[in-house]
Parts: sequence; structure tokens; C-alpha cells
Amino acid sequence: MINMQNALFCNAISETLRRSGNEFDTYTVELPDKVADDCKWLTPYALLMEVTGYTPWKLEERMKIRDAVKGKHPDCKIVLVVDENAEKDIAKQVKQAKKDGLIDQFIYGSISASYLADIMDSL
Repeated sequence: MINMQNALFCNAISETLRRSGNEFDTYTVELPDKVADDCKWLTPYALLMEVTGYTPWKLEERMKIRDAVKGKHPDCKIVLVVDENAEKDIAKQVKQAKKDGLIDQFIYGSISASYLADIMDSL
């Protein structure tokens, strides 16, 4: 399951995962407030969400979605994507969330498409 601020970026990630050869079925959710609802009828392997400095993509809001999803699907992997160049402070907070065990992985927006697919596959 993928939820990103930028629809073009979201579609590119979805397509990258589908074409990676790792047998990913992707499902995109356009609105952040629909993510937890859609998890009621889906059992996602992983939830990939972008974090920015703007509502509704702030880290605090993403962590609330994480809590709701983990409440229904405790095995769902939570992966956050952040632009480490434009959002330096937020990138540090996301990294700390990983260190604290709140998320399963974080990804910087500057990585290659193949690396993204391999990270998701390795979860």
C-alpha cells in the first residue's frame, strides 16, 4: 500500500515495485485519511508513506496512521519516505523513529528505483 503527497511520485514508485520482479501487488491510496480505512479490507504486506513538513503528511500524522494500521495488521511493515535534502530535520526525526523501533524502515527520496524495490523486498 502506498500513500504519497505527489501523485506522479506515487505512480512511479508503484510502477517500479510492479516491474521489479519481486512480485509486488501495489495499491495506492490518494488521501492519507483513507489509508487506515482501506486497511480494513486489505491486508497489506507493507505500507509506504511519504513524510513532509505539511499536513496531512507530517510525521505525527503518519504515526497515527501507523498505529491504526498496526492495530489491525500487526505484521504490516511500515516504511517512511522522506526527502533528506529538502526536509533535513524531518529526515532526522524519521531516522530516529526507525532507531526507536516505531517503523520498520525509512527511505530517502534520492535512492534509485532498483534500490527501493530491493529494500521493500528485503522486509
